[in-house]
Amino acid sequence: METSQPVISFENVSKRFVLYREKRNSIQEQVAGLLRPRAHGEEFWALRDVSFQVKRGESIGLVGHNGAGKSTALKLMTRILNPTSGNVAMRGRVAALLELGSGFHPDLSGRENVFLNGSLMGFSRRDMQTRLEEIVDFSGIGEFLDMEVKNYSSGMYTRLAFAVATAVDPDVLITDEVLAVGDEAFQRKCMERIFSFRQMGKTIVFVSHGLDTVRLLCDQAIWLERGVPRSYGDANDVIDDYLMEVNRQEQEQLEKRRASGESFAGGQLMRRGSREVEIVQVELLDRHGTRQQVFQTHDPVTIRMHYVAHQSIHNPVFGIGLHHEGGLWLSGPNTNFDGMDIPLVSGTGYVDYAIPSLVLLSGRYMLSVAVYDNSMLHPFDHHEKMYRLVVQSGGLRDRFGTLSLRGTWGVKN
Repeated sequence: METSQPVISFENVSKRFVLYREKRNSIQEQVAGLLRPRAHGEEFWALRDVSFQVKRGESIGLVGHNGAGKSTALKLMTRILNPTSGNVAMRGRVAALLELGSGFHPDLSGRENVFLNGSLMGFSRRDMQTRLEEIVDFSGIGEFLDMEVKNYSSGMYTRLAFAVATAVDPDVLITDEVLAVGDEAFQRKCMERIFSFRQMGKTIVFVSHGLDTVRLLCDQAIWLERGVPRSYGDANDVIDDYLMEVNRQEQEQLEKRRASGESFAGGQLMRRGSREVEIVQVELLDRHGTRQQVFQTHDPVTIRMHYVAHQSIHNPVFGIGLHHEGGLWLSGPNTNFDGMDIPLVSGTGYVDYAIPSLVLLSGRYMLSVAVYDNSMLHPFDHHEKMYRLVVQSGGLRDRFGTLSLRGTWGVKN
């Protein structure tokens, strides 16, 4: 295969579906429907004017909300669907992991499905027989190999499908969120094999809501929103653009909920306290005092808590809590721990917590703020994980983990 030609090419690709609201449930309705034309359906464009190219050995990630058109794009690559307009060109052998169990016949055994999938990829039974031991070993379902796959668990489906797809030496490997079904150990095995494919110069198309994995695995990415490409290019840049928009939308929703006094005891938004002192606004400020939600690693950040004290309160304690979006509590400083005495608050004012250098790596973080009495047992106002902070790490060498330690290396031979 020529390396100069793109392995995957989308040129102004659009895909339209027609949605019919009329339901024909009974046999009589279906028979009657054959005799009269169906009412005009509603047009739905899953993709509109999507263009990108992927060269041999490159990896591309597709990101966006559910319903953005990612799975439709993958089905166009695998010829399950044809575009309404535009052109899709694929070069080389393509192996795809799309919906769970796609390509498997439920009434056939795992062994029979291995040979069936091989034949669909152009391999003879003898070719697949030579690969069978590797497939069984990787999937770990040896004792269930001759069981009908309709009796498989979702994890067993995934194991066998991935093992077969990667055993046929594809030029292009396409994976949709299906890997999220497997257990932790198997997911690691899958990722190791995907990385080995990349080192071998294979082309990978990766769809995942795990954006950190997309950053590590993919050279480029395309962000789709309601079928329309919003950003396309370097994977880090595209993901940063996507996270900024996600954060903006979430912040708007939180502001609306706060304005309406809505509170969720077990969800995103939780507020409690007796409210003698209220935190009425929280701002994240950059080095110039400008409010924003997106910061770069090592930027200075000031967290400003505006309050209204409805009565005079002696020795209140203000604090913050910083959490990773996965739930890990990263830090919880307060004025009492840091030896800062606030003798009295009355009326309006604000309290700042200044961070000279943000050591967090790329990701989304949740911020809690609170004001308590001097015993730190009674909350006047506690906002639990009500604020969002997005961190980008453009240009940094640090790629793994949560913190940028700024350490130095030394070698002695």
